[in-house]
Amino acid sequence: MRPYIRKINYYECDRMGITHHSNYIRFMEEARICYLEQLGYGFEKLEAKGLVSPVLGINISYKLPTTFPDTLQIELGIVQLTSLKVGFSYTMSVNGKTVCTATSTHCFMKEGHPVIMEREFPDLYEAMVELKQHTTH
Repeated sequence: MRPYIRKINYYECDRMGITHHSNYIRFMEEARICYLEQLGYGFEKLEAKGLVSPVLGINISYKLPTTFPDTLQIELGIVQLTSLKVGFSYTMSVNGKTVCTATSTHCFMKEGHPVIMEREFPDLYEAMVELKQHTTH
């Protein structure tokens, strides 16, 4: 999977000129959306099938500040995968230096009930298994 690339916008920075910490959660979501789109399972397709993936938890470790107009590169991996949950890892870097590492855990639900991914969406589940096998975090 190719990394997700985005520029830090001026409005994402605080009065000190540093990217506000809350934006990193958005960056994580953008990277997940990009990954799912690369698999052919963009949010529109998933939601059309009634599938949602609420966030169960997030863990972030800030290493170095970013500023406008840095270009952020986000490597996404999978560190946990069960029939009901997936845990994504994120390594964010600027010019080869890690600026932030994070994880997010999600479940999959349809009509308010947990979904067994292997059964309901086997192609998507297998693609996530493959990414997990290639994740080194």
